[in-house]
Amino acid sequence: MPSETIKLTAKFKLKEIPNGLDVLFSTYREIVNFLISYAYENNITSFYRLKKETYKNLRKEYPELPSHYHYTAIDMATKIYRGYRKRRGKAKGKPVFKKEVIMLDDHLFKLDFEKRIVKLSTPSGRIELEFYPAKYHEKFKGWKVGQAWLVKTPKGLFINVVFSREVEIREPENFIGVDLNENNVTLCLPKGEFIQIITHEREIRTGYFVKRRKIQKNLRAGKKREELLEKYGSRERNRVDDLYHKLANKIVELAEKYGGIALEDLTEIRDSIRYSAELNGRLHRWSFRKLQRIIEYKAKLRGIKVIFVNPAYTSTLCPICGGKLSPNGHRVLKCKCGFEADRDVVGSWNVRLKALKMWGVTVPPESHPMKKGGWKVSRIDITQITADQNGYFMRRLRRALLLQ
Repeated sequence: MPSETIKLTAKFKLKEIPNGLDVLFSTYREIVNFLISYAYENNITSFYRLKKETYKNLRKEYPELPSHYHYTAIDMATKIYRGYRKRRGKAKGKPVFKKEVIMLDDHLFKLDFEKRIVKLSTPSGRIELEFYPAKYHEKFKGWKVGQAWLVKTPKGLFINVVFSREVEIREPENFIGVDLNENNVTLCLPKGEFIQIITHEREIRTGYFVKRRKIQKNLRAGKKREELLEKYGSRERNRVDDLYHKLANKIVELAEKYGGIALEDLTEIRDSIRYSAELNGRLHRWSFRKLQRIIEYKAKLRGIKVIFVNPAYTSTLCPICGGKLSPNGHRVLKCKCGFEADRDVVGSWNVRLKALKMWGVTVPPESHPMKKGGWKVSRIDITQITADQNGYFMRRLRRALLLQ
């Protein structure tokens, strides 16, 4: 049975910030900015070249710093400059590293679950830092520990650790096609079944966007303004994250019977968004890749195969004959062959067909009877599922516009 690697990041909050760590953060930031400037001036995007040309000088200038801090600083500077090059047309001036973040490799820290400590290498030697245990940390026991980031925030000091694990992926019997939309997710199951899960994500994001706009309008500057923006930004992230995890659990549950999930490869979609200013803003606030990543790792943990298909023409071509579809009323598409369906149904159906073709199936294994009156779609409200499963009434997400 083939296996794949899953990588997840866990956050550990440290109990205190020891003396001297502020100096380590400022020194590391200074090194990274020097390396970014060097890469910028010499147009270097290779880690190995940047290391070859700067490492010896760094060791001479910062001899007290463990050598692997130089390695991780070079790695971080290279990634920052590569990212800058990708958006060079939009960026102004050379990139600058301002964050209180230090990249750590496995030579710079050791994590001890039993003692609840992190052993960290510093210029003054190895120190032990206690962390606050969390229930979700338990699931990472036995996983392989990778790189980490030491992060200082107004809420305290954290170490974010990347864990990896090999999982066995079973051979899929079939695929379900998943079409992600701003306010719903539509699934195409075998035998002509379609399920649409209503998420209310648009209402959530619009509500918090309006709230932030009011804060920015009423408070032009000051600490209170920053605190309120951070408060509602955190609330939005927590609410959307909770929604995504519940949504992913439902999708994986439905896919477990078939063993395969097909998603659209949307990595470059933001570059092609060209709508009105309002719609562009909404779509740029939509975290579809984050939702895909959550679906992917939850599926793999259950041995379900996940593949990504080319999103081109999934909502414009007929899944029956391949002809071009034309609008026929609100969100309804029609083909000359007589096929007619909701555009989300079309999208999920074509995603599934593309997955089957990638898997070596030249034609759909079943023949869907054509209907001129549209396709029956079972609709599920994810907020109501949450309320029923947990036994308590969860405030409806669609009330996000009425934030307290």
